[in-house]
Amino acid sequence: MEQRLSLVTLGVADLARSRRFYERMGWAASGTSVDGVVCFFQAGGMALALYGRAAQAADAGIEPAEGGGFEGIALAQNVRDKEAVDAILGEAASAGGRILRPGGPAEWGGYVGYFADPDGHLWEIAWNPHFAILADGSLKLPR
Repeated sequence: MEQRLSLVTLGVADLARSRRFYERMGWAASGTSVDGVVCFFQAGGMALALYGRAAQAADAGIEPAEGGGFEGIALAQNVRDKEAVDAILGEAASAGGRILRPGGPAEWGGYVGYFADPDGHLWEIAWNPHFAILADGSLKLPR
């Protein structure tokens, strides 16, 4: 298996609501999206998809899990400076997201905050002085 990630699919309760949220965050839906079925967003060299939670569970051959709390995964966007963390958290709140952790210093020397989208999917927004953000927005890990 190649060491890369092509697509992240989020199972959502209401596809139209989730699409509106991400569009209010400034994301542009791809023309390959199918109304009421799936919505794709280009995200650098990969894509983010929104798909009905029950339909995604059926596609995988499992029962959908319902409930709350941490489900063991968080999406993350690293940004170029501390100020961008607070700006994005503000955009998320304005778009209908829930701020879980306001921006603040991290124990590893950076600056981080968290929000949840309308379905409770966690997003970490972080400035990490140890990771380079390249001109195309990609992350370059140190060796």
